Amino acid sequence: MFDVDELLGRASLKDRIDELEDENERLRARYEAESDRRAEATTARQEAEERINRLEDRIAQLEGELERVDDGDADVECRRHETIRGARLEEVVDRLTSFRTAEEGALTAVVDDGVDDLKGDLETDLDDVLGDRTALVDDAAPCLCCVDDAGLVSVALEPPIRPDHESGWDDRFVLDREWFLPTGRYVLALVRADLFAVGSYADGDRLDYRGFESDVKGNHSKGGFSQSRFERIRDDQIDDHLERARETLVETVAETDADRLFLVGQRGVLDALAAETTLEPDATAAVDATGDPKSAIEDAHRSFWTTDLTVL
Repeated sequence: MFDVDELLGRASLKDRIDELEDENERLRARYEAESDRRAEATTARQEAEERINRLEDRIAQLEGELERVDDGDADVECRRHETIRGARLEEVVDRLTSFRTAEEGALTAVVDDGVDDLKGDLETDLDDVLGDRTALVDDAAPCLCCVDDAGLVSVALEPPIRPDHESGWDDRFVLDREWFLPTGRYVLALVRADLFAVGSYADGDRLDYRGFESDVKGNHSKGGFSQSRFERIRDDQIDDHLERARETLVETVAETDADRLFLVGQRGVLDALAAETTLEPDATAAVDATGDPKSAIEDAHRSFWTTDLTVL
């Protein structure tokens, strides 16, 4: 019996159709697989892009926080700063000395150059209480820093006399009135290149006074003197002035029963006088006192007995 399809030549066509359908299935499967891979790749790319965006947002956020922190450090300012003396200073000292807290709740720290010079764990303790404001203590140094562990009190003071105190925690702040206030009997001397004045005091009241001015050449002019000759003459005049000042100072101290000696005035001349005498000053300070000897020493005395107060 004849196969009609073979007779009509359709058998080869059907075989070809079958082959094409098989190839079509393979291509479809390949296409679908490729589509799946592309979909997975697209999804992966989208996920990667989303992650990149999140990371970039986080980086921007962190950079913003860092900028704010940097700006915050630069903008850390004390709450108040003032120079106090007299009754106002006495009131502040009394308030601080009246403060009471639990055992080891009040820190009194003598800071010479910076908080990193504090011994033991005191630097960490101070940083725990003040945080970023610890930098203000460095700015105020040399100073006496008083803080309590709750942060209710946080001040730095620069008294006329360096505190003789071992930094540490207690149930109160350790402040000696003699660091801040003109107490007891003392001698205060003012020295400039052309002026000297010295007074003896009791609790801030002047009991005696001596003073004089010396003829010391001022700035050099070209009127007949060479620069070197002018400077030599001026140096000799200053030496004579300091010798007279030294003698007057020694006499004044010998005639009084003062407990302390303070030297103030023009820094370079002041240091030279201190080096030339065997007397040991309890404190020295550069002050800008002008006028005749009597008014100058009043100005110097007032300037010396001041304290810089910084509320951290």
